[in-house]
Amino acid sequence: QVQLVESGGGLVQAGGSLRLSCAASGRTLSNYAMGWFRQAPGQEREFVAAITWSAGWTYYADSMKGRFTISRDNAKNTLYLQVNSLQPEDTAVYYCAASARFYGLVYHYSGEEEYDYWGQGIQVSVSS
Repeated sequence: QVQLVESGGGLVQAGGSLRLSCAASGRTLSNYAMGWFRQAPGQEREFVAAITWSAGWTYYADSMKGRFTISRDNAKNTLYLQVNSLQPEDTAVYYCAASARFYGLVYHYSGEEEYDYWGQGIQVSVSS
């Protein structure tokens, strides 16, 4: 079992930045791919970014390129999401997830169905 706990969310003004963290416990994540998803009010959960744990290959949803950066610290067993130039439309609950499946191409990790473990989510609210 893998337990994932997000932190770093909150209320920010438009134009600000946040760094979300996802601390993993239970198992080392060296063989897992990790991803971030978000769910805005009244909308379906959407893919943000993914990263393979060992090689660090990354993949972003097209709409997230440029302002979002996914990274990980293997020593701390922690995943991060840096978000810059936040906009009100970025208001959502952000989730981290871990996948035990192996794919040769990182874009395969853009689907929710590819993930085995999920955090509880953390709220990010952006005021205009």
